[in-house]
Amino acid sequence: MIRSSMNKSLNDVDFTKRNGLLPVVVQDKNTKDILTLAYANREALENTIRTRNAWFWSTSRNKLWMKGEESGNIQPVEDVLLDCDYDALLYLVDSKTPICHTGNRTCFHYLIKDNDM
Repeated sequence: MIRSSMNKSLNDVDFTKRNGLLPVVVQDKNTKDILTLAYANREALENTIRTRNAWFWSTSRNKLWMKGEESGNIQPVEDVLLDCDYDALLYLVDSKTPICHTGNRTCFHYLIKDNDM
């Protein structure tokens, strides 16, 4: 677990922007791989803190969901970090299963090729 002298509470999180949704970067705590980008509202963050599993707000289904509730690919959360503006989160997970709905370990598996890059 990450230890910091600058701990914050749920009450410090700024839910006033983006209609109450915060972007959540999900990162594997061991490999440091970025696994996905999702969104959380206050209830999703509360559930994540309470259960220690990754919860999100689905912008496509317009509902609260726990990652893995259908696929079984639950993502145990070791730490939740809040950014310096208090409006974005990082979930550090102990990922043992794929996180992407395609079955890939990470949602970031497409390389954009451009001759100018």
